[in-house]
Amino acid sequence: MIKNIAGGGRYLTVTGGSNSTYVNNFSGAQGVGNMRYNTSSQNIEIYDGNNWVPMQSGYATVTMTPEAESLLDWAKQKRMEEDMNKALAASNPTIADLLEQKKKIDEQLNIVKTLIKPETTN
Repeated sequence: MIKNIAGGGRYLTVTGGSNSTYVNNFSGAQGVGNMRYNTSSQNIEIYDGNNWVPMQSGYATVTMTPEAESLLDWAKQKRMEEDMNKALAASNPTIADLLEQKKKIDEQLNIVKTLIKPETTN
């Protein structure tokens, strides 16, 4: 059983769950196999016939790999550059013209790459 999940890293959020300690319809009767949540120890316990025994649990941590974080950093930087270029182009016709030329060159480059791409044979 996982007792808790902790998120780690700049790009990961773990949400959900509940910190409620209420177990529905727990009568307090101590029959073998009964289960309860001990609010003092913050553990789920199972009655073995003699004692309430804590259920074994662990903690999980979820993180991204350094490569994934690096890729997201790169994408974030590219987005910021594009946003800055768009803002500059809005007030500077020379930059707007250069960005339009760059767009056309990128399109031409993609066409040429498609044309020279070797065909795969089956």
